[in-house]
Amino acid sequence: MNDQAAKKIKVLLEMRPALEGFAGIPQEVRLLFRGLRKIESVDVEGLIQTSHRVLARGTKDEGFFWKRLTQAKKINRYSRVVVSMAEKPYRNMLDVALDFIEKRLSSSKLLLLTLTNVGMVKLTRFESASFEDFTWRTLFAKTLPASDFDLVAKADHRICSIPWTTMHMVGLNSMSFYSDAVYPTLETQGFDIFIGQTPYPGRTNSKTALVIRYHDAIPIFMPHTISDQSLHQATHFYALMGNVKSGAWFACVSEATRRDLIRLFPEVANRAVTIYNMVSHHYFIENSSFERVSGIIRSRLYGLDPDGKDLGLSPKFLTLREQEAFYKKHLFDDNFRYILVVSTIEPRKNHTRLLAAWEMIKADIDPNIKLVVVGTLGWNFKEIIKGFKTWIDRGQLFMLNAVPAPDLRVLYRHAVATVCPSLGEGFDFSGVESMASGGITIASDIPVHREVYEDAAEYFDPYATMSLVNALKKALYETNAPYLQETMRKNGESISSRYLPEKVLPKWELFLEKVKKEHNSI
Repeated sequence: MNDQAAKKIKVLLEMRPALEGFAGIPQEVRLLFRGLRKIESVDVEGLIQTSHRVLARGTKDEGFFWKRLTQAKKINRYSRVVVSMAEKPYRNMLDVALDFIEKRLSSSKLLLLTLTNVGMVKLTRFESASFEDFTWRTLFAKTLPASDFDLVAKADHRICSIPWTTMHMVGLNSMSFYSDAVYPTLETQGFDIFIGQTPYPGRTNSKTALVIRYHDAIPIFMPHTISDQSLHQATHFYALMGNVKSGAWFACVSEATRRDLIRLFPEVANRAVTIYNMVSHHYFIENSSFERVSGIIRSRLYGLDPDGKDLGLSPKFLTLREQEAFYKKHLFDDNFRYILVVSTIEPRKNHTRLLAAWEMIKADIDPNIKLVVVGTLGWNFKEIIKGFKTWIDRGQLFMLNAVPAPDLRVLYRHAVATVCPSLGEGFDFSGVESMASGGITIASDIPVHREVYEDAAEYFDPYATMSLVNALKKALYETNAPYLQETMRKNGESISSRYLPEKVLPKWELFLEKVKKEHNSI
């Protein structure tokens, strides 16, 4: 190893969220991995671990067995890892018997090892050479452009075969023996820093500093708005407390999130910094044709839900001719204008408030204004989409899903406004993406929006429908609305530029250097 390589900061970054959706935390993980790959002083690998599936093992650098593996057998092990992401790989009878025993004992064994502080969760290698298509499509393609393929798809990873939820449950079960939760230790030797997403249910090797990318404290301060409330709240709080007690550093996505963290654990004030999320370089001002909007909406309409059930998110037609006539009338119209909202469909995102305000605008001012909703189904969404359905059937509301960033950029650009109505957030990408794309943003008056959007948005009380109606009137319909929009676009271009990778990455580099230096001095 040359001197330059030896001096690099070796970082292991948790990639589990990148296995999931398009936006939010999954998007930020992909962008952070890309960004760290571009920093000359950092050598980053990803940690591949699923929430629920047990993964096949990769390879190891040490040990008699591993050193005797032929190249063909190494590749076979990596191939089995890929298969295990979706199903169990082929196994002989001995493998089946050993896996059955291990599955029965793994949780109890891991709990025993954790309680006695003996042994670690083993990590194995995954070399991406020959598997670039897998790493690209599985981890990165939902956010990054094809031009980033070589940068990220060729990077190597480590495999944690034990599921993330199993590690969480070991921590919770340990409280049957101790007053506080105790979590398993990852075998992270060789890395200077491990970056976990949200609270991470584990500890690191003593020579590896733990950094938590902390997105929000909503499971603690707004537990009534999350799914699986009891389990979600408990796993978040006790893992977070475990991270704090283990001496972790925290890179918070906003100062509002940092304040919430310090409100819970004042002792981390000197170990908690704010490094804002990066906004994808997909979002920029371009002179796209408005004619593209209708085609994008038509091609990205919501179909079946993840379980294959039809929830009525698109109208029903008896014939193809009837279908085409419907969309020609309601989408391909010279007077087509729309308000846009981009977020997961769940109560905290406050879609019902936006729906009520939009209905009032349609009734009193602008009967032709449409509503375009982009986002995956979250939890407790049935009452929300019940309110949407009557408007969907009338061609006035369109629900979209899996909209890639280049298409979303066009939707942001041509919307009369993007509304961010959420009751609570850690950052909220959609408002900044709208600004970066040349759109205007109307946002709920919550601390994080004021912090991130500053004077580039029009604000409203998220609990008052008339407040949102008045904000829409002011920004879209009053006499000085054109001047206000021009000002908001100008301010938005300036504000959104703060979250570009070239502005954020230097802060990451300085932070990682500080963490490494201080951890080595302990």
